Amino acid sequence: MTPEEKLKARGMELPKSPTPVANYVRTVRTGNLVYIAGSGPDREGAPQVRGKLGRNVSIEEGYLAAQSAALNMLASLKVEIGELSKVRRIVKVLGMVNGEPEFADQPKVINGCSDLLVDIFGDKGRHARSAVGMGSLPGGIPVEIEMIVEVEAESGS
Repeated sequence: MTPEEKLKARGMELPKSPTPVANYVRTVRTGNLVYIAGSGPDREGAPQVRGKLGRNVSIEEGYLAAQSAALNMLASLKVEIGELSKVRRIVKVLGMVNGEPEFADQPKVINGCSDLLVDIFGDKGRHARSAVGMGSLPGGIPVEIEMIVEVEAESGS
């Protein structure tokens, strides 16, 4: 099954790729690497969840927000490369968690992204990762995640 078929089999679909909210682009490709800008859990600019882990967002809600951010990144990646089956390897994930100062379960939250990537891509989805706490994130989102992906060479390269 293709990654898109695996998502569909799990009752998931890729959203429309988020539109940049400032002076940047969603993806930058250099050679076989695609850098994907930070993504939160919003859908088409509409808030899905707001708040801080350890205050008014549970670990389970944070996990789902991280999963939603992963879908947004995959949507942006698909726009860049055409088909997710061109992914050779998820290289690196940086997960930022908007949490109270004493909140220390950032890895459990960012597992929402990591678990989805491994589920969809298998061993190609295993990646290096950082999961860090932040005092705040744009618009009060609970998570923001960015990713580096190795993809197949472009035709004619």
